[in-house]
Amino acid sequence: MKQILRRMDFTSLRLFVVICQENSIARAAEREFIAASAVSRRLAELETLVGLPLVQRHTRGVSLTPAGAMVLRHAQQILAGVEAMSAELSRVYAGVNGHVRVVANPSAIVQFLPEDISAFQRLYPEVDIDLEEQHSQDVLRLVRDRDADFGVCNRIAGMDDLEWQPYRRDRLAVVLPASHPKADAQRLRLADIVDETFVGMREPSALTHMLAVRADALERKLSVKFRVGSLDVLCRMAHVGLGIAIVPQKVAELYIKALDLVLRPLDEPWAQREICVVYPREEQLSATAAALARFLGQGR
Repeated sequence: MKQILRRMDFTSLRLFVVICQENSIARAAEREFIAASAVSRRLAELETLVGLPLVQRHTRGVSLTPAGAMVLRHAQQILAGVEAMSAELSRVYAGVNGHVRVVANPSAIVQFLPEDISAFQRLYPEVDIDLEEQHSQDVLRLVRDRDADFGVCNRIAGMDDLEWQPYRRDRLAVVLPASHPKADAQRLRLADIVDETFVGMREPSALTHMLAVRADALERKLSVKFRVGSLDVLCRMAHVGLGIAIVPQKVAELYIKALDLVLRPLDEPWAQREICVVYPREEQLSATAAALARFLGQGR
């Protein structure tokens, strides 16, 4: 087996398949524009490697042995896989130039996308990428309306008509001023803070909607005193004591030292969120957009 893996080559497999298709070494040689002796030598080497005769030679051509039929079946699968790989690579090569418009929610932009897009551009410096920040619901709308090549947002309700692939996961955490009475707690559940004053994101933020739903399940309503448009402003509002906030943990980590904030994990199963790359249909993506979407999906 190790000998077969080391010495098997695609040219011999391809010539063997052509011999089987033509039922003749001579016709296979004519089809491939090489000498019949070279084709015969390749076949003999393949039989020696396998250790069994693969064809029976007749005056009118060749016929397969049982071992030859098995090798033919696997050779066709191997060559089909190589052709599929070549086709996919050609799409990637074609994606080295072009323009892609991406819409993404604030969580993805602040936490992950800058580094990932930078890594992609080091590989494909000729690709122009427009990145626009939108809330998750608007990301889905823009993708459906074909106003963006693809989107990056939290996995939320309403994605059934779109294709998606996993991108990253994030975790929600509670941000409090260092002087807050609950700042000493190591972990906090929503029930522990549901009666506090909050600062939150403007609608239609997926985070805002989810927190409202979870508060309803506790038969409470969040008291949101201020609503802002970005996660960094949310942290600044919490810093000056205008309320506490629930934000992605990696976002809060950018600001806790500079703003003297306390960060506590939100101890809820739903605090783990999945971020996805979404698009109408993969075959409708341009080669450039497909290359970037694949790159982001592999980064997880």
